[in-house]
Amino acid sequence: MATDFRSLPVIDISPLLAKCDDPDMADDAGVADVVRKLDKACRDAGFFYVIGHGISESLINKVREITREFFKLPYEEKLKIKMTPAAGYRGYQRIGENVTKGIPDIHEAIDCYREFEQGKYGDIGKVMEGPNQWPENPQEFKELMDDYIKLCTDLSRKILRGISLALTGSPYEFEGKMAGDPFWVMRLIGYPGAPFANGQPENDIGCGAHTDYGLLTLVNQDDDKTALQVRNLGGDWISAIPIPGSFVCNIGDMLKILSNGVYESTLHRVINNSPQYRVCVAFFYETNFNAVVEPLDICKQKYPRRGGSQVFERAVYGEHLVSKVQTNFAM
Repeated sequence: MATDFRSLPVIDISPLLAKCDDPDMADDAGVADVVRKLDKACRDAGFFYVIGHGISESLINKVREITREFFKLPYEEKLKIKMTPAAGYRGYQRIGENVTKGIPDIHEAIDCYREFEQGKYGDIGKVMEGPNQWPENPQEFKELMDDYIKLCTDLSRKILRGISLALTGSPYEFEGKMAGDPFWVMRLIGYPGAPFANGQPENDIGCGAHTDYGLLTLVNQDDDKTALQVRNLGGDWISAIPIPGSFVCNIGDMLKILSNGVYESTLHRVINNSPQYRVCVAFFYETNFNAVVEPLDICKQKYPRRGGSQVFERAVYGEHLVSKVQTNFAM
């Protein structure tokens, strides 16, 4: 359960990454220190910064800048990759098409999902079938994003090994049938400068309060604009002030379920009070698309809850995702 945190912890994960493929990683003092910090962050806030993650700051910046170049294009050019249900909900959405709890969000975006073979996930997966729509302009957009996605996927897997160690004593609980073939989602998001419409910046909600769907999110945000806000237990909104070269990480609904509620998928929102356009690239590392997600047995044993050992009903990740996707877009 989230606490009344006033700031988000900063965790140098380089000791974890150095030993992440060592079967004896749990015996390393540096790893143990990172694991303790991850555990505390996931319990207290559900959000934390990571540094020492091994992805170059120049690449992180380049991904944001090429995204910004796309959003500067004329509307007609951006519509060449327009998102539609027929396109598997992949592609560009204009400002106001994304909806959070019935209210249009003041942002535009490109939505991408891991591609998979037609029919692989049956009827539930059919909604998401299709190739990602990448713009031809700016040049090398797809190539850059492909490289970035591979790095984010590998980094997420390694962070989750640390979180798995903290939660269960084993680094591998989130692999195999749970996330050995992980799905991923990536949103490239542009938030117009304030005031956008109402004359009052605080009314221009770039993205309404929500939790994320999956296991772990990596947020790559502009260095010079503070807009992401995280709600603590007391109901206060705490700003995730940018730290250049870092990722803001947060845990999602599926990890909250797996942990039997020990870890929190915390409400967060985006309000861009800056007069300048803001870019954010969010990478969501998920379970297997068809994973059946319920509290891990070891979590039910270690962290029994009042009224019974299990707090949450099980969920099928793909069904959870599709239901969210189909209600999040005004099309």
